[in-house]
This record gives sequence, C-alpha cells and structure tokens, in this order.
Amino acid sequence: MRRVHRETDLVEDLGTDVIGIPRGSRLELDLRFESVFEGILVSGTVRGSAAGECVRCLGEVRLAVDADLQELFAYPDRVVDGDEEDDVRALEGDNVDLGPAVLDAVVLALPFQPVCREDCPGLCSECGARLADDPEHHHEVTDPRWAALQGLLASDDGPDPAAGSQTGASTRAVPDGPG
Repeated sequence: MRRVHRETDLVEDLGTDVIGIPRGSRLELDLRFESVFEGILVSGTVRGSAAGECVRCLGEVRLAVDADLQELFAYPDRVVDGDEEDDVRALEGDNVDLGPAVLDAVVLALPFQPVCREDCPGLCSECGARLADDPEHHHEVTDPRWAALQGLLASDDGPDPAAGSQTGASTRAVPDGPG
C-alpha cells in the first residue's frame, strides 16, 4: 500500500454547465494505492472549490467540493469477460490514468441544482427581479378570467360603488334587460 498526497492545477474544467471546478483551480488529491489480486485499488478523496450559478436567482455560487474516490484499475490479464469495458479500468503498463475516475467522482459530488442559499426566493416571474434584493416586491396581477369585468368597471361613468356615495344612493345605471 502507498499513500499519495498531490496538489495540481486543472488544465480543463471539471463539472457541468451549471457548476464545476474551473480550469486553473487547485485540486487536492489524498489517495491510497493498494495492490489487490485483480489489480490496483485506488481510494481516497478529491478536494477543490466549485463555482457556478444559482438555479433560482442566477447569482454566483461558490462551494467546497469533497468527493470520495474508489476505483479498481485491473491488470490486463485479470479482466473478467463478463465485465463491461466501461466498468473496469485497465492498468496501462505500471501507470493508472486517474483523470476519468476523478472526473466521475467530482461530477457526482456536485449538486444537481446548486443554490446560493437554501431559502433563496429566486426571480420574479413577471419582471425577472431578484426577490432576495426586495422581499416586498410584487405586481398587481389580474386573473385573465376577470379581465372582461374589469373593462366594465373602467368604462362606468358613475362613482365607484365600493367607495360609496355621500347620499347613500347609487347613481349607477342598470341596463334594461328582457322582462
């Protein structure tokens, strides 16, 4: 068994379009290499700092990533025929290619829908304003099913019946109907 601690700068982005560890960031690997019958078992942790966008308000999200890694790199002559090629990584001579294993571990450790904070209210559905900046933000929205009635009230020449009149009598005209 051999323990290895490495720090490296990423040469390409690691993650998804929404959140990931950007190129040039420092990645810390604490790994243990163990010789087993089938090959080399690599286990340990991968640490870095991810950056992305909140899925609710599109604000910046920064979080620490601490991903567990466990991967078997099989000796070429020990690969079982029933194993799928993608499931088993083979040793390349005396070397292991950790790149794909680290990528898998980091992507699985990233949140599927990152948020800047758990109670992020998001964006206004009407105008797109950040609701966290103005908690009292709202719009007067009329239900479209009542829009025709709003048109009748707006075209009325008399005083507003809800406001009442000083005499108590209503001056609103009632349309003539059948009967």
